Amino acid sequence: MSLPNTETANTETPDTETPSTDVASTETAGRPTRAGSKDGVQRRTKVRWKMFLLLLVLVSVNYIDRGSISVALPIIQKEFNMAPELVGLLLSAFFWTYALMQIPVGWLIDKFGPRKVMTASCVGWGAATAASGLAGGFLSMFIARLGIGVTEAGVMPAGGKLNAIWMHKSERGRGATILDAGAPLGAGLGGILIAGLIASTGSWRTAFIIAGAATVLMGLAVWWYVRDNPRQHRGVNDAEAEYIEASHAAEDAEAELDGSKGKRALLPYLKFRSFWAMCFGWLGFNGVFYGLLTWGPLYLAQAKGFDLKTIGWSTFVIFGAGFVGEILGGTIADKWRAAGASANRVMRTLLGTSSVVVIGGLVGVTVVADPTTAVVLLAVVMFFLRWVGLFWSIPSILGGRTNAGVLGGAMNFSGNISGFVTPIAVGLIVGATGSYTWALLYFVGSAIIMGASVLTLDYNKRLPV
Repeated sequence: MSLPNTETANTETPDTETPSTDVASTETAGRPTRAGSKDGVQRRTKVRWKMFLLLLVLVSVNYIDRGSISVALPIIQKEFNMAPELVGLLLSAFFWTYALMQIPVGWLIDKFGPRKVMTASCVGWGAATAASGLAGGFLSMFIARLGIGVTEAGVMPAGGKLNAIWMHKSERGRGATILDAGAPLGAGLGGILIAGLIASTGSWRTAFIIAGAATVLMGLAVWWYVRDNPRQHRGVNDAEAEYIEASHAAEDAEAELDGSKGKRALLPYLKFRSFWAMCFGWLGFNGVFYGLLTWGPLYLAQAKGFDLKTIGWSTFVIFGAGFVGEILGGTIADKWRAAGASANRVMRTLLGTSSVVVIGGLVGVTVVADPTTAVVLLAVVMFFLRWVGLFWSIPSILGGRTNAGVLGGAMNFSGNISGFVTPIAVGLIVGATGSYTWALLYFVGSAIIMGASVLTLDYNKRLPV
C-alpha cells in the first residue's frame, strides 16, 4: 500500500462528478441524495471535508486547553511559589497519562469506533480543564492535569482512524494535515484567547473554566456530525460513498498482493523497521513541538522580557506559522503524488527538508540576542516542523483501516514520551544552568532523531500483518 496516488482513472475522477448506480441507491434506500445530477451524472457531496474541518476546530480547542497552563504559567508559578524543577514536573503531568492511554485507547477506537471515543474524550477533558481552574495548589493542579491527559488521549488516534475510513487515498495527506494543523492553530490562538480571558476576567481560574465549558460543547458537535462510516452519514450521497469505497477496494487488493491479512493486532508490527521509524520520528518531532508549547511562553517572559500581552501575540505568530506550514505541506504532498512521484520521494524530500530547516533554525535561536529575531526564527522553525503532521497518514499506510487506530495510538504513545520527558528535562536544565541555551540544544537533538527517522521509514506499502 502506498501514500495517496492518483494514477488509477476509475478512482481518481475530479471531485465534482462521478456516475451514480442503481445498486448504490438500493444500498442507501431511505437516505436522501443531497446533491443534484446532470445528464445522469451525480455530483459528489463533500461531507468528508466538512467533517475534517470540524476535526480541525476540535483539535484547535484541544490545544487551547492543553497549552492554557503554559500561557498562564508566569502567574501560576508566582501564586503557587514553584521552582523551575517543580514547573517542569507540573508541565509533564498531562503527558504521563496521555502517553500511557494511547495504545489502550487505540484498541478501543478499532473495536468501538472513533465517534464514541472522540465524544467521550471531549466531554471528559472539558470537565477536567474546568476542574483545573479550581486547583488550590501544586498537588491539585497536578492531579487535574493527569485527568486532562487521560481524557484527551482518544482524539488524535480517532482522527487518524477517520482519515483511513473517510478519505480517498489521494486525499490523506491533506486529511492528516488538516487534522493535525489544529495543534499549532490552537496553540497560537490559545496564546491570545487565554491571555485575553485572563486579562478581561482578572483570573486564570475563570479562563480555564470557560475553556472547559467550550470543550464540552465541542463534544456535542462531534456526536451530532461525525460518523464511523460514510454510508451512515445522511449528508453523504451515493457518489461520494462510492468514490471512497472504490479507493478502499483498490487498497485492499494491493494489500492482499503484499501479503497483508488484516488482523487486528499490534505485536506483529514490532518486527518492522518502518514501525519503529514511525514511532521515533514522532518522538523526535514532539521533543521540539512540546518543548516550545510548554516552555515557550516562559522562555519569552524570562529570557526575552516579554509581558503577558506580548507573549500572547508572539505565541500566535510562532504557532500560526506552524498552522500555515502544515496545511501547505499536506497540499504539496498530495499534489506531488498526483503528478506521479513515488510516496518515498515525496515524503522523504519534504520531511527531510523540514528536519534540516528545523535544526538550523533552533541553532540560530541559541545565538541571537534580539527578541524579535528570535520570534521570527521560531516561527520559521514551526512552519517547517509542522510538515511532519503528514505522519498522521502513516497509521493507515502501514496498517490499513483495520489497525489505523492501534497504530495511531502506538505512534502517539511514542511521541508523548517526549511529552512527559521534555518539560522535566528543560526544567532541570534551566534550574541547573539559569539559561535556556542548553534547553534549545536539547530541542536540536530531538530534531536530529526526527530527521533520521523520516528518512528511514518506507512510505510505499502496507506492512504484511
